[in-house]
Amino acid sequence: MAKRRGDRRAAVGDLTKASDGRYIFKYFSSAIELQEKEGFSPYTEFQDLTKEYNGNVIEIFGQRLTKSDRPDISSFYKFWEVDSDKAHDKFYLLGKTQGLVATDNFEFLADYKFVPDLHFLTEIAGLSKLQLPKGTFQIGEELQYELEPDNPKDKLAVKLLQNGKEIGYIKKYHSKVFHDAGTNRLRLTIKAIDQNGIVKRVFVKVSV
Repeated sequence: MAKRRGDRRAAVGDLTKASDGRYIFKYFSSAIELQEKEGFSPYTEFQDLTKEYNGNVIEIFGQRLTKSDRPDISSFYKFWEVDSDKAHDKFYLLGKTQGLVATDNFEFLADYKFVPDLHFLTEIAGLSKLQLPKGTFQIGEELQYELEPDNPKDKLAVKLLQNGKEIGYIKKYHSKVFHDAGTNRLRLTIKAIDQNGIVKRVFVKVSV
């Protein structure tokens, strides 16, 4: 996924692990249109939007990950709901922590499947449009959600609510698991808030 700060997110490519253990990255065809119409800039090491990359892919994207020798790495993994047994797996870590860095607007969103012990962190999308004041949310507060299969822009859209009031959406791709859950309701708990005069970002824990 990639986005302009404060603007909509757009899915630009797919990172997968093949059965032979190779990691493959390729852009979606829509990335070409994004480049032509909106000035999308490809990833520095992967400039060709028509090519399938399968060499050193995970090593390059893995440079986005927080170094494992940092003294606060345990707290970092705990925040992102990382399974300590998989902390060596760069592919897993990119999905869990979204590979966020301060130098660009790329992020990696895992296509989660519904399982009984599901838990991961996501961020509320669409907050910048609402300009909600500081103090709107509280750590530990639980939110509600509604599926929007008739949404004209995304049939897998999941609207977020705070006491019945719309406050944003679940990130695209993360929203799939809410539909897969069927009659099983997922729990949404606010875990972290970035705010000054207004709410800038809200991270939410998703669990069964």
